[in-house]
Amino acid sequence: MDNKNYLLAIDNGTQSVRALLFDLQGNLVGKGKVELEAYFSSQPGWAEQHPDYYWEQLGEACKRLWTSVDIDRSRICGVSLTTQRGTVIHVDQAGQALRPAIIWLDQRRAELEGSIKGPWGWLFKLVGAQGAVDYFRTQAEVNWVAQQQPDIHQRTHKVLLLSGFLTQRLCGRYVDSVACSVAYLPFDYKKLQWAAPRDWKWQVLDVRREQLPELFKPGEKLGEITAEASRLTGIPEGLPLIAAGADKACEVLGAGAIDPTVACLSYGTTATINTTRSRYLETIPLIPPYPAAIPDHFNTEVMIYRGFWMVSWFKREFGLREMQRAQELGVEPEKLFDELVNSVPAGSMGLMLQPYWTPGIREPGLEAKGSIIGFGDVHTRAHIYRAILEGLAYALRQGKERIEKRSGTRIQRLRVAGGGSQSDAAMQLTADIFGLPAERPHVYEASGLGAAIDCAVGLGLYPDFTSAIAAMTRVGEVFHPSPEAQRTYERLYSEVYQRMYKQLKPLYQSIREITGYPA
Repeated sequence: MDNKNYLLAIDNGTQSVRALLFDLQGNLVGKGKVELEAYFSSQPGWAEQHPDYYWEQLGEACKRLWTSVDIDRSRICGVSLTTQRGTVIHVDQAGQALRPAIIWLDQRRAELEGSIKGPWGWLFKLVGAQGAVDYFRTQAEVNWVAQQQPDIHQRTHKVLLLSGFLTQRLCGRYVDSVACSVAYLPFDYKKLQWAAPRDWKWQVLDVRREQLPELFKPGEKLGEITAEASRLTGIPEGLPLIAAGADKACEVLGAGAIDPTVACLSYGTTATINTTRSRYLETIPLIPPYPAAIPDHFNTEVMIYRGFWMVSWFKREFGLREMQRAQELGVEPEKLFDELVNSVPAGSMGLMLQPYWTPGIREPGLEAKGSIIGFGDVHTRAHIYRAILEGLAYALRQGKERIEKRSGTRIQRLRVAGGGSQSDAAMQLTADIFGLPAERPHVYEASGLGAAIDCAVGLGLYPDFTSAIAAMTRVGEVFHPSPEAQRTYERLYSEVYQRMYKQLKPLYQSIREITGYPA
């Protein structure tokens, strides 16, 4: 007899959408997954997707969940939602999308129109922040739409993130979680709310306060599942929808990384290292920490944009043999790719990769490029694959050291989540490069579990986040550093990797000057 209670978490990432059913001990009871077409591109550098496509695939994921488990749906206590960050959607008065969503991978740029007036403009020039502010203005999707599609801009009733769009479809209200507000919008990251009326962001962003959704803290009730949403998804009508957070924030929570001495590494499309803390701390000056999936907390994130995208790129371009063999043997391709990594010694015989496939605004700068150095005739595609994994781990170790330097808190343990965490070889070389134990959470779906924890606390099923995390998260497998590999990596990191960007920077600048790349 089914006498358990459950929590439903919906996780809409870049590559897939999952409907995940958890029990109150954090065990994954059922899963419905739909692979997504990440984006389409009608112009070079554009990345868009139809908002209704996300909604339809969410419904399909729920249907697949219900066919995978035999439960009494009345035992589901509540629903929470986590999504990819920074995907912007313009909707009309009826809540219908006016144009495709501009997703976070999009590279279009708005024009700079006018200068910032008044004290803010003087201040930015004084502190040398003009470049960062101009970058923010050109990156803002709302500015591009206002400039290039004024008719869409005029008809826009609300500007929503994907989380807000799906929330409106689920409960019929224009509301969203504070912890989803990671985008080029007028958000005050320090106060965790929309910016005050006199904030400079309103001056440079073409959006009005009434066009933005009402924000709620993680764990607060956003609304209830409507009859229409219930018909599409099979989620019981009237079920409470509880605010969670963006996928990275929920991943940190689901990995149980809430102590500042524990860092959460996310080996996803974007690779990140995060710690959770109760005070605002800019790891890189002028780059804010993001809202955590715990109320009034922050994630000190360092990001490697398109991090594990490089791993997917390698598998697509060079991994056909492993993919075909895995199918023939009836095993996961990851097993054969791990064999590829393990066929090469630590350090990849000196092949070193700098994973700046997409540049940053401050560190690294706009001129940065991805680089591989140290090629010799001994190197094979296996060395390249291992060098990609090592390069990502080196870059995240740099992030760890930045967080430690800025915070004064030493990181002592690593929790590793995301798709790449399923590779034992990636876990081991992470432990070796960091010189710390690398711990894998007990469930792969860490972001979904984080959303479920928000739901559990919001519904009062646990009295607070500390007790919910203790009950619902735990460590699975632990990978300990190998002393010999650690020694090799320590020298390569300190004597080679840390010098690469500084040494190559003048060459990157010449490339940019000669070719105009990036545009």
